[in-house]
Amino acid sequence: MTQRLHLVFGGELVDPSKNAFKNVDDIHIVGMFPDYDSAYSAWKAEAQRTVDNAHMRYFIAHLHRLRDEEREASPTEELDP
Repeated sequence: MTQRLHLVFGGELVDPSKNAFKNVDDIHIVGMFPDYDSAYSAWKAEAQRTVDNAHMRYFIAHLHRLRDEEREASPTEELDP
């Protein structure tokens, strides 16, 4: 069975209409989740917890999309540090 990892994270944005964080050091990592449904539940809980702050945003990153297991190396692995 293929595992589809998801990362839920968020923080305060510089401008609510953009996706730039005010302070990257303060990003809240909620956690890694094995499927979208559990990631969505965690995202929703954090989003509702911070609903009073218009600058706070939480996101779901589909980590499984960063890696193509059928290819010898994914594009992210080919980048030089």
